[in-house]
Amino acid sequence: MMFAVWVALPYAAVLSCAIGHVWRYRRDGFRGYLYGPHIDRAQRIGIGAVRAGFPVVFAVRVAEMLASGPHTRPEHDIQVLLSATLIVAAPVTVAGVALILIPPLIAADSRHRVTPIDRLTLPLLSAALLSAVLVTFDGSATDGRYRAAETLFPWVRSLLALHPDPTGMDHAPLLYQARGLIVVVLIGVWPYTRLAGILAAPALRVLRQAVPPPYRSAPTV
Repeated sequence: MMFAVWVALPYAAVLSCAIGHVWRYRRDGFRGYLYGPHIDRAQRIGIGAVRAGFPVVFAVRVAEMLASGPHTRPEHDIQVLLSATLIVAAPVTVAGVALILIPPLIAADSRHRVTPIDRLTLPLLSAALLSAVLVTFDGSATDGRYRAAETLFPWVRSLLALHPDPTGMDHAPLLYQARGLIVVVLIGVWPYTRLAGILAAPALRVLRQAVPPPYRSAPTV
C-alpha cells in the first residue's frame, strides 16, 4: 500500500500530465479556454493573476526545498523572505483561478462548457495552496525541527532522482500526507482542466520565437 500511494501514484500522475499535455496541444494548442469572445474582463485579469502568482508559489517551494537542511528550515532571513512571498503570491493565485473558473460555472450554458474536472479545479488548487501555507507555518513541531524537510522534501527528491523512498511520507503527520496527495492529484489532472494553457501557451510562444522553423519557403528570385 505504501508503494502504491507514495511511489506508483506520483509517477502515474507525472505520466498523465505528460500525455495530457500532448493531447491538449494536438486538440487546441492550449488555446481552447483562454481566448475568444467568451472571455470577459474578469477572466482576463484572472489569467494575468495566475500567470504572475503561480510561478512565484512554485519557485518559493523549490527554493525552500533546496535551502532547507535535513531537519531544519532555511536560514532566518531566507525563511522570512520566502514566507512573505508565499503569503502574497498564494492569494493572488487563488483569486486569479476563481476569476477564471467561476464565470463559466454560473453561466446558463455551464453544462456544455464545464467538465467535472473543471468543477474540482478551484477547490483542489485552493487546497494545494492552503496546505503549502499550513506546512510552511506549522507550529506543531515542538523540538524546532522542520517536518517538511523530513517528509515532503526527501520524498520529492527521491522521486526526481528515480530512487523513490516513501518511508518518510508513510510515517508523516496527516497534514503532510494530505499535502503530498493533493499535489499529486493536481499534477495528474492539470492538462485536462481549463488552466492547462495558463503557462503552456506563453511557453509555446516563447519557444516558437526562440527556435526557428525547420524549413522556410525559398525566396523568389
